[in-house]
Amino acid sequence: MSDSLVIIPTYNEKENIAKMVDTVFNLPYPFHLLIVDDGSPDGTADIIRELQQRHPDRLHLLERSGKLGLGTAYLDGFRWGLKRPEGYHYFFEMDADFSHNPQDLVRLREACHTGGGDVAVGSRYTRGGGVENWPADRRILSYGASLYVRIITWMPVKDPTAGFMCYTRPVLEAIDFSAIRFIGYAFQIEMKHTAWKLGFRIVEVPITFTDRVLGASKMHGSIVKEAIKGVLTLRFG
Repeated sequence: MSDSLVIIPTYNEKENIAKMVDTVFNLPYPFHLLIVDDGSPDGTADIIRELQQRHPDRLHLLERSGKLGLGTAYLDGFRWGLKRPEGYHYFFEMDADFSHNPQDLVRLREACHTGGGDVAVGSRYTRGGGVENWPADRRILSYGASLYVRIITWMPVKDPTAGFMCYTRPVLEAIDFSAIRFIGYAFQIEMKHTAWKLGFRIVEVPITFTDRVLGASKMHGSIVKEAIKGVLTLRFG
């Protein structure tokens, strides 16, 4: 049994997913994994089904019919996890491509378990955090986006666009998932903003974000536009 569920959305991650599963299951804490796969044509889900034979109690698969968006993948994962008999208390968001270091899952959990956080953010922009393998223009865009969110929303989070997270169960139970409007990277901002407005304590844990080595990035222009407009919607209704 475990009190911690790591949710990883996937679309065409066959190069990374088996290594990711093995890495998480070799951590010093017994995390469970839920892979939410959006009909990957490269066979990502088939790899997970094979691995489930080795990890029947710790590795789970939720298959969806197509690319339905990052936000809905996490929300479906949260709903799945909240209903499970394991009674998970800590719910994690993480990418499949090793841009988030699985070793940091332990630190995120501790930030909530013993550090007093209701939400823990794996932060690139708090003291001790950083990024690797990014060109200068992407660094500027990412930091500028974070600064933009902070100025518009007044939310006291230095990395509001971060996607490496730990939510405690009371936070997810308090959020009305049907009211979450955004499905791309604006989803990450909206979830933090909602938790903050509900009065939950958000703590930031410094991490180093490393750009993916294998597979293709899912970032595209419509996601950026949604984030820009979404922040204004959050602030001004």
